[in-house]
Amino acid sequence: MTSTGIRLHAPAPGWSIDADVVVVGSGVAGLTAALRCEAAGLTTVVVTKARLDDGSTRWAQGGIAAALGEGDTPEQHLADTLVAGAGLCDEDAVRILVTEGPDAVRRLIETGAHFDESEEGGLELTREGGHHRRRIAHAGGDATGAEISRALVEAARARGVRTIENALVLDLLTDADGRTAGVTLHVMGEGQHDGVGAVHAPAVVLATGGMGQVFSATTNPSVSTGDGVALALRAGAEISDLEFVQFHPTVLFLGADAEGQQPLVSEAVRGEGAHLVDGDGVRFMVGQHELAELAPRDIVAKGIMRRMQEQDAEHMFLDARHFGADMWEHRFPTILAACRANGIDPVYEPIPIAPAAHYASGGVRTDSQGRTTVPGLYACGEVACTGVHGANRLASNSLLEGLVYAERIAADIAASHADNGLLARVPHPVPHPEVPAHPLLAPEDRFAIQRIMTDGAGVLRSADSLARAADQLQRLHADAREALVENGKTAEPGVDTWEATNLLCVARVLVAAARLREETRGCHWREDRPERDDTDWRRHIVVRLNPDRTLAVEPTDTADFPPTRQPQEQ
Repeated sequence: MTSTGIRLHAPAPGWSIDADVVVVGSGVAGLTAALRCEAAGLTTVVVTKARLDDGSTRWAQGGIAAALGEGDTPEQHLADTLVAGAGLCDEDAVRILVTEGPDAVRRLIETGAHFDESEEGGLELTREGGHHRRRIAHAGGDATGAEISRALVEAARARGVRTIENALVLDLLTDADGRTAGVTLHVMGEGQHDGVGAVHAPAVVLATGGMGQVFSATTNPSVSTGDGVALALRAGAEISDLEFVQFHPTVLFLGADAEGQQPLVSEAVRGEGAHLVDGDGVRFMVGQHELAELAPRDIVAKGIMRRMQEQDAEHMFLDARHFGADMWEHRFPTILAACRANGIDPVYEPIPIAPAAHYASGGVRTDSQGRTTVPGLYACGEVACTGVHGANRLASNSLLEGLVYAERIAADIAASHADNGLLARVPHPVPHPEVPAHPLLAPEDRFAIQRIMTDGAGVLRSADSLARAADQLQRLHADAREALVENGKTAEPGVDTWEATNLLCVARVLVAAARLREETRGCHWREDRPERDDTDWRRHIVVRLNPDRTLAVEPTDTADFPPTRQPQEQ
């Protein structure tokens, strides 16, 4: 077995296991793919960075969107999604999402997920930003992700799906023909600090979630360090639209210096009638959009940032005092508890809020079956770019996308197995050749990356801020390479250095794409290019990694898979 791409600096695997499929990640996308693969008779191994229920899915408060209500249709859901995506959605991908979505949710219910019901016994559907219909199913008021995670984890355990918890996946293994042959990984807390093993499998499904930890303040958990995107890039896969990072408009403001995961105040709070107000109590979103506080997230985030700039304020407020104690306690118990734990009681006072990094609309580029440009490598969920979200994800479409495209991936893998028996030949290890090692960053560089990205590539971007960020990131990269050349080694291999290195990889791709896109579109806001430019920029930006570790950045006019244009080097 050989690895032909650039890899992280790490020891060769000291142990291995075989499988038909290895799924990396245990959120809604990963566990759905694993359960469907297992049901198809495929030996499946789930590798997850923390415990099975510790991924991003459990933090989802709002819910899952699907045309399940009376009078609602997939076409209406399609229309809302296309508007939110600001001209860059792949309409075919969205149509798959909205037409297959309702049955996928019903299958999730059959798996064991319990959603809140109305007094009549049907699903109690709510509304969120960008939706013109009540089509959001939720559980426990504002604990939808936790309920979905519970149901899928219980199903995986009941069906005996093999899992490896607390394991950081490092790199993709490929065979002599360039096909996927498994992954290398490190099980944290066991064996040596830099101990590495491998799962040999001819199909790998990346479902590693997001990359919010590339910024100082995010709603993402600490494990969201962009590992899947970095792995795919090193393996030769294409990354698309990574400049479109959605900043959630209403994140509990804990101070200008707050870092790491911040408490989210769900869009569903605005869906139930909460108002955005400034320090004087003025509803500043009224008149900016027909939906006011329920406009798509990029519009609301921009509205908040503009008002903050106008008033030289660090935050705005979300006012839901008119809900009363009973509604807060029954509809939003998780948010209520988080606010009170931080000294805010939303029953009696407005909640201080500010935008924070929330969701990556771009990621590893896939086709409609979740296939990447590396044979045998699939991606689904937040790590993937299916074309569904375009330049800005519509609220509560993420859980649905994870469900729908995970099911499609499992069906494709099962069909490949049935048609040609590719998965019957589990690859066997051969001597591991020397390939270019990616230099490792020191653990403390993680915080430097976060500061650079927050200052230069956050909600507000410009040519100057992005150029400054690119220079600072390049210096971190160059310093690590110089250490490797001069000393024959870089920082010591380990979880903290591997994560910092992955964050730098993701940050460089994001900044390169953001510099190239000279317009404002969706959640990409260029202060120096404030207008949307459909003439020159109604296209996608695809990034690949060259053998010399430079980035090949390619604007492409279509959603053809794969692209054929020659890239520009950055």
